[in-house]
Amino acid sequence: MKTIEKINLGQNGPLVSKLGLGCMRMSSIWGGPTPDETESIATIHEALDNGINFLNTGDFYGAGHNEMLIGRAIKDRRDEAFISVKFGAIFYNGHWLGLDLRPLAIKNFINYSLTRLGIDTIDLYQPCRMDGSVPVEDIIGTIADLIKEGKVRHLGVSEITPEQLRQAHAIHPVTALEIGYSLADRQIEADLLPTAKELGIGVIAFANTAEGLLSGDMKAPLPENAYQSHFPRFQGDNLVKNLEKVEVLKQLAQQKGVTPTQVAIAWVNAQGKNIMPLVSMSRRSRLPENMEAMHLTFTPEELNILNTTFAPGAIVGGTYLQR
Repeated sequence: MKTIEKINLGQNGPLVSKLGLGCMRMSSIWGGPTPDETESIATIHEALDNGINFLNTGDFYGAGHNEMLIGRAIKDRRDEAFISVKFGAIFYNGHWLGLDLRPLAIKNFINYSLTRLGIDTIDLYQPCRMDGSVPVEDIIGTIADLIKEGKVRHLGVSEITPEQLRQAHAIHPVTALEIGYSLADRQIEADLLPTAKELGIGVIAFANTAEGLLSGDMKAPLPENAYQSHFPRFQGDNLVKNLEKVEVLKQLAQQKGVTPTQVAIAWVNAQGKNIMPLVSMSRRSRLPENMEAMHLTFTPEELNILNTTFAPGAIVGGTYLQR
């Protein structure tokens, strides 16, 4: 496998891998089973061995399980890892209850995260989204205080509006924006991506395969227990129409001798030096495919086919990425 290039996360930001490792799927999600922990830790180790130093987690992934797992994986390799943590989501028995972004709660969350991770400082700390329940200045101001205390190195934000991004950046420099972005979800191209670029903020792009839609493996109708079936995009005629678009992606991938997933990741990677594809993995066997996608290039004709087929709005039906 080729090693992954390093980029500055944002303007003059920290040096990180151009490909990020999303660790969410190493814990129970949507009520599913917890993957094999030994394999998950081995996946983190192999990622580090191959130059992937950006590890992304949330304190609510598996009710803290994800952070503890990462803590075990990096125990003797802290200097090799850049740890990104999201906070603020409240779950009970696997059910979403809402957000808690009060300064008092943030100060509580950070101490639990540091303890579970077994580290003194979190490299990138970010509210998972903002809903207006707490003023932006209170949320960002609290993280700025944590940076002064040495508990956090860099401020991140996630799932935020352009206006909120400008407001946050004016309070304290924002290093990175984490946001869903893929061929199927391009709504951020209109205003949020240009705002981030203007302000010199790096973009961490998750959901590159749009919850599996662009993987080439999805068929209609979905199994009854599929978590995607909660979202209109994956229901009835919407899914049938969307999978017709995916056939174009599959054909292009076949012509290039790669997988649809690799094309989806490579397209995100091609959108700019300031954009990092964040890919969730829990098995070492996934690493080669995803790393090779970072070296995949497109001809102008191929990019035109993708951008035309998956023009903004071409994929019908919403997901949690639309608010």
